[in-house]
Amino acid sequence: MLKLDTHAHWFPQEWVDTIVNEGPKNGVEISRNEQGRIVASMPGIRLRPNFTPPYMDIPTRLKIMDDARVDVHALSLTSPMTHWAPPELGARLSQVFNDGCAREHEKYPTRFVGMATLPMQAPELAVAEVKRAAKLPGIRGVYLPTHVLGKNLEEKEFWPVYEQCEKLSLPIFLHPVSPVGKERMMKYHLGNFLGNPYESGIAAASLVFGGVMDAFPKLDVMLPHAGGTFPWLIGRMDHGTTVRAECKHMTQPPSAYLRRFHYDTITHSDKILMNLIELVGVDRVVMGSDCPADMSYTRPVDVVERLKDLSAAQRDEIVGGNAAKLLKIA
Repeated sequence: MLKLDTHAHWFPQEWVDTIVNEGPKNGVEISRNEQGRIVASMPGIRLRPNFTPPYMDIPTRLKIMDDARVDVHALSLTSPMTHWAPPELGARLSQVFNDGCAREHEKYPTRFVGMATLPMQAPELAVAEVKRAAKLPGIRGVYLPTHVLGKNLEEKEFWPVYEQCEKLSLPIFLHPVSPVGKERMMKYHLGNFLGNPYESGIAAASLVFGGVMDAFPKLDVMLPHAGGTFPWLIGRMDHGTTVRAECKHMTQPPSAYLRRFHYDTITHSDKILMNLIELVGVDRVVMGSDCPADMSYTRPVDVVERLKDLSAAQRDEIVGGNAAKLLKIA
């Protein structure tokens, strides 16, 4: 069975070079850390990119994959993504990343596929880029932030992007950026521990309550960090839909949409992961690691293989079968 990691981050060297060369005139602060590595701070983005070999160097990444028994990484950009930038720079950064993914896929067609990044701050440019990127070798999906400069994903201005993704049969994978309430989570790395799962929950709920999942019934959406808070607060949302006037437009309970989403395996708890599988079904869960972050699974295959309450066939589905279908990988 193909072992496919759907949540793996990468920065192409050309992307970093573009930040260094074009960023300062667009509000990016460039510096170097004690090791001499580039550090870039983007406007409105508190997290700083980690431009280190595990995030950038392909031979290093291949060794990480081999050590973890992972066959394929679906390469995606992580924070700060590209939506913070002025539209033209955002489009340029998206193109550079997407072209980089295509290049690495052509070099290593059995090891890497790409998740296209889009300049969502300018939806018309995002539509143009998804059309372009869909023609590139190895592009198998689209990677979007959980919000765009504070705008939730149900906003109508983003619907042309969803329409194009559905038309092109490109699944959308979400990733947290600048989590809500970050001012109260500056200590103890709570912005990651709590903020990222909160973001996934808000994004999923906005797509459900905002009508996106109804308007685009063939659109596939993958939620990171096992869906964050969304699966576990579904009972509150179901009840609230029956008693709150703000939700009278809903024609079915939010729980009816649980299986409209896909969920990665990143829970850091076998019990919670098993609960998720029971809740949404084994066919809606795909393997993810968050490689190479310190909050990642270093051995994501082992995480699934130790779930002995599942059959071997079910474990194989999660390790690779489900994602291969979703990303159309033979």
